[in-house]
Amino acid sequence: MASSLRHFAGLACFPASPSPSPVSSSGATCFLRRYAPNFCAFAALRPIRPPAAAFCAPNPRASPTEHEQRQDPGHQDAAPCHDDGDPPAPAPAALRVGIVGFGNFGQFIAGGIQRQGHAVLAASRSDYSAYCEQHGIRFFRSVDALCEERPDVLLICSSILSTESVVRAIPFHKLRPDTIVADVLSVKEFPRNLLLEILPPGFGIICTHPMFGPESGKHGWGKLPFVYDKVRVAEGGDQAAKCDQFLSIFEQEGCRMVEMSCAEHDRYAAGSQFITHTIGRVLSQLNLKSTPINTKGYETLLQLTKNTISDSFDLYYGLFMYNVNATEQLDNLERAFERVKQMLFGRLHDLLRKQIVERVPISAFSSGKLENGKSNSSIVVQEEKKHVSPVASLTSPPTTLQPIGSSPGQ
Repeated sequence: MASSLRHFAGLACFPASPSPSPVSSSGATCFLRRYAPNFCAFAALRPIRPPAAAFCAPNPRASPTEHEQRQDPGHQDAAPCHDDGDPPAPAPAALRVGIVGFGNFGQFIAGGIQRQGHAVLAASRSDYSAYCEQHGIRFFRSVDALCEERPDVLLICSSILSTESVVRAIPFHKLRPDTIVADVLSVKEFPRNLLLEILPPGFGIICTHPMFGPESGKHGWGKLPFVYDKVRVAEGGDQAAKCDQFLSIFEQEGCRMVEMSCAEHDRYAAGSQFITHTIGRVLSQLNLKSTPINTKGYETLLQLTKNTISDSFDLYYGLFMYNVNATEQLDNLERAFERVKQMLFGRLHDLLRKQIVERVPISAFSSGKLENGKSNSSIVVQEEKKHVSPVASLTSPPTTLQPIGSSPGQ
């Protein structure tokens, strides 16, 4: 190699003249100095051993050979650390929820389902294809076409009055035998018994009631109650997992999850939801208007009336017709109103009106006679009989009224 370099240097640096010159000699030396490779530059390309902290600590149960290999600084086969625990389980696949009845409430529920990363399929009598296309929802013209897609959960969002006809028209044979069917009706015993009667034995049944709607839940579902009852869900397996995954949609949205039987729900709902709708409907018949001197209580009544009449009368009628406790609550409300009337009219009669409003002298009452010659006691009795309700006349014993101004012994 040295001779080759000398030969190469001679060809490149020495001239063809026989007599060497100092310039040529210096040129050869310059060539060797300029183009000699710098082997020190290749030192940076050597593999660098990772720091000791990047490797596992010695295993006390390791064999002596393995321990010596870990202590050997020249040993290059060290592997990164790994946790001894099991790897995390993969996230479950997103649900495919089919909604039957895609009206105002169905669209409202679909928004929460999509926010949790699940797919929504919808079918309805009305055409919502434009809305669904805008919101990334697959819309089907018929329930049959929707069932052919075999969703994991079939959610009934129809009105209470049309639920039975809607459920009976569903082609359950096109669905998987472990499909979960759920409803969101405001009454619970009626859909529970209906689904148990119609659905095939292997289908799961969840009766739910979101205790909120598009108006009360427009700013989020946080802390709003969501009532549910796992009527029929197979323990273990995919059906139980999909049931929990479906309920987790509302839990992740911040709802206050309340597990309750359907019968217990209807008892509570009759005393709260049905009474609320009834009071709102009664107030709507008064045509209440806002005034310049509204109190906070009056503002609450106006808002109650507005929220109530925003729902259809079919919903209110369904709360009455399909809840066995509603009639009892309506009777209780009527009796309570009669008792309040008795409290008012039992003390408000002509004698006190004349004394307080018309400022009739007290001496006119002391004789037991009025200016027209009638006895004041007879007027009191007539006024009491005039305002006593039929309910009170059956339950209250007759009372004897004493004339004003006379003692019991007279």
